[in-house]
Amino acid sequence: MAKKHASFIPLLKAFFAVVVWGASFIATKIALHDVSPMTVVWLRFGIGVALLGAFVAARKEFAFVSLKELGYFSLLGFLGITFHQWLQSTGLQTSKATTTAWIVATIPIFIALLGWFILRERLGVLGVVGILLAAFGVLLVVSQGDLGALTRGRFGVIGDVLVLISAPNWAVFSVVSRRGLKKHPPTRMMFYVMITGWLFTSVWFTAGSGYNEVSRLTTDGWIGILFLGVFCSGLAYIYWYDALKEIPASKVGSLLYLEPLVAVVVASVFLHEALFLAAFVGGALILAGVWLVNRPNITDAPPD
Repeated sequence: MAKKHASFIPLLKAFFAVVVWGASFIATKIALHDVSPMTVVWLRFGIGVALLGAFVAARKEFAFVSLKELGYFSLLGFLGITFHQWLQSTGLQTSKATTTAWIVATIPIFIALLGWFILRERLGVLGVVGILLAAFGVLLVVSQGDLGALTRGRFGVIGDVLVLISAPNWAVFSVVSRRGLKKHPPTRMMFYVMITGWLFTSVWFTAGSGYNEVSRLTTDGWIGILFLGVFCSGLAYIYWYDALKEIPASKVGSLLYLEPLVAVVVASVFLHEALFLAAFVGGALILAGVWLVNRPNITDAPPD
């Protein structure tokens, strides 16, 4: 009984993280009604840095790192925070939240491809089939079932393209992160990665009109920002890594399949995005492809 209870709490934390990340696309979309992607990202991760810093202090995990390690964390911060969030938040200006969620679900596919190219890991026949299935699923989702549009040179909207670029970018971030996770506690490492990424974003923010935009945030906009900062950039990351400490990555990672489904439901309720059959068919193909590529192991890096 005690053993079951010990694994239930970490699983509950991982489930919380996945639900929150699934809703993050909708919260970002709402905040973008008031301000630019630059301001959304800067405020979101400013809150996340403060929350992560408090957890690092409470857990007594803070430690100074060498300049070499700081450079490594800075690279991760640029890839995983500054560039990744610019791609997704800018993409969400024209892409649907549901489309974004399905595309992001392909991240494990790109991680598997990186493993094949860089680490010479074998994919196998089923792995190749999985990649083809997921690719076809993405085409169905972005074309809303009109595959003929692709032959006419219309691959969704520009936002879909930006979000699609964010998937391999996160895969690179995840693969490069693995070395650091062998040496540092996850919370400490994520704090350094997030604060360096946020500092890069601060340059972008101050060079633009960010300060003037903050006053334009409505109540709904602030709710979206606070949700992103407190839950998506703070608690979700902490809970996800807490779960990975206690239970196998494959068991935790399987919950990622719920993320796009959460996004579809929440987007339908809050953004009134239409639900079309091609999205569900394409989404099912993406999830099936991801499962084939990653069986029995699923990537343990968070997608948002």
